[in-house]
Amino acid sequence: MSSEADNKALLQQLRIDRTESAPTSPPTRRPLIIGALIAFVALAALLWWLFGAAKQIPVHVAPARAMPGGAAASASVLDATGYVTARREATVSAQITGTVTAVLIEEGDRVKEGQVIGRLDDTAQRASLSQAQAALQSAQALLTQYQVQVAQSVRDLRRNEDLVGRKLVSEQAVEQSRSQVDQETAQVLGQRRQVNLAEANLRSAQVQLDYCTVRAPFAGVVIAKSAQVGEIISPFSAGGSFTRTGIGTIVDMDSLEIEVDVNEAYINRVLPGQPVESVLNAYPDWKIPSHVIAIIPTADRSKATVKVRIAIDTKDPRIVPDMGVRVSFLEDNKKPAAGAAAPAPSGVLVPAAAIRTEGEAQVVYVIEDAKAQRRIVTLGGTVGGERQVLTGVRAGETVITDPPAQVKEGAAVAVAKS
Repeated sequence: MSSEADNKALLQQLRIDRTESAPTSPPTRRPLIIGALIAFVALAALLWWLFGAAKQIPVHVAPARAMPGGAAASASVLDATGYVTARREATVSAQITGTVTAVLIEEGDRVKEGQVIGRLDDTAQRASLSQAQAALQSAQALLTQYQVQVAQSVRDLRRNEDLVGRKLVSEQAVEQSRSQVDQETAQVLGQRRQVNLAEANLRSAQVQLDYCTVRAPFAGVVIAKSAQVGEIISPFSAGGSFTRTGIGTIVDMDSLEIEVDVNEAYINRVLPGQPVESVLNAYPDWKIPSHVIAIIPTADRSKATVKVRIAIDTKDPRIVPDMGVRVSFLEDNKKPAAGAAAPAPSGVLVPAAAIRTEGEAQVVYVIEDAKAQRRIVTLGGTVGGERQVLTGVRAGETVITDPPAQVKEGAAVAVAKS
């Protein structure tokens, strides 16, 4: 019985207990492998961005255009800046010192030549005029009295000359009559001089009175009102006081022109009568036809420039004094002779921003096979906002505008998205 019990005990020990949990499997290495792959891919992408994509410099580009047929006639040989000036501009004042009683202008008013623009207190001048008129009337009355006396003395002389012939009066009486006529004739002549003097004094008083009325010296536009009623104006500077030197400033708008300072190194490119294209800073899209009036024959030593006067061919109320202006001196191309073919325009047009100065060379960068190619070019004139390139670039090629500093020969570039 004991052996049977021992066998059952051994079988019981060998039986598998299904109620116990199964042993855990050993940890797998798959997540580690996946993480390593992800890290490798990220590192490869980073290296590609650093050494591959970063080499492609983003740039802006534009095509090189063939020169149009009429562009050569308007090519610029020199650009300069200056200001609109007026050849006729005057600060109008009275010719005497006085108190302003009326100001008849405002800024922007158009006035005619001789138009009254202001008045001064004329009380003293009117009193002087009345005095001069009275003096003239007195002198004229005295002249009339002397003339009557002369006429009477002449009649007395003739009567005595008739009586002396009949021995009724003495020769002495006749001589006294002659002397009386001569004396009174001299008084008449002297009084006539007094009348002339009184007339001159009257004219002087009238002129002084006219000085109290301020008139426009020429037709134009009022750009400044300098005085108000009650202020004192004077044709002379009063040095620190509140005395004004004028009623207002008038500009003749028909006399507007442009003055520019041209570097003396390039003044040989400017000629009298040369066509000019002017652009006001206030209206950058408006090209005003102009021409050179004169080259002032003196140079500014401090700035090394020569002043050039330019006439504005198109008059327009938008053009006002002291406006900033940019001018382009154009080639004065001659018309071809009769029967001769006009020369074909040469070179191409590229944006002015595509030109880079490197040392003494003018350089343009052209894109070929996604790389920048450095081209040394020969420049012509300016046509609008573009430059004429005579050699170095062909029509249809793609040039880089505003090339970044890192753009060099052979650099990888990519067209930037706008």
